Amino acid sequence: MTAPVFVVDAVPGPGSFLLDGPEGRHAVSVKRLREGEELVLADGLGRWAACVVLAAEGKDQLTVRVDEVHEDSEEEPRITVVQALPKGDRGELAVETMTETGVDAIVPWAASRCITQWKGDRGLKALAKWRSTAREAGKQSRRSRFPGVADLMTTKQVAALLADADFAAVLHEDRDHTSGALATAELPGKGSIVLVVGPEGGVSPEELAAFEAAGAKPYRLGRSVLRTSTAGTAATALVLGRTGRWS
Repeated sequence: MTAPVFVVDAVPGPGSFLLDGPEGRHAVSVKRLREGEELVLADGLGRWAACVVLAAEGKDQLTVRVDEVHEDSEEEPRITVVQALPKGDRGELAVETMTETGVDAIVPWAASRCITQWKGDRGLKALAKWRSTAREAGKQSRRSRFPGVADLMTTKQVAALLADADFAAVLHEDRDHTSGALATAELPGKGSIVLVVGPEGGVSPEELAAFEAAGAKPYRLGRSVLRTSTAGTAATALVLGRTGRWS
């Protein structure tokens, strides 16, 4: 099993380092790490250090020896999923599984057919939950670079994002199979790929038109219809495999 990951604001250089606070408590009281065990310190931005535990003190302090410091570059092509707001806690589920799969960025989208609405304090709390979920899933999946979760975007803002992408696709339910298949689409080896996942009620004709005008064509994943909370994960996995990032 690979060494557990703990997040720090700044990865220290070689030498002794004290891990305390919430991460220290998790390491000592939950993971119960002891002298001689290995762990990784990461900043979630690509920089990480391989460490060995020197001593555990109290309930939330762990002294470690930092042996090697590394910095992972961003992988290409960069994959962003625009996720329409799902109902209930399925948004956090989507963020969690997309992060574990390997998505690079997540954009919450206020689609016209979204039942869930992010407004005021409720919206700020929901966004904070998405960001916390991405952080924890990044740690759990041993990533050195966690996906960023953007502020909530409107359809107009999403269209601007799509216009700047090297490849943009709207994952669209299509019973007549007139849309292209994402499995056979020509994907770039570098640059940015943006995938749009609609809400439970689907992407509206007006939204489809706006996205097509920005250069995003509709694509299907397969014969079955996936829920909005799982479509982004499935599409990310497909793209990771087809672009060689999983090779």
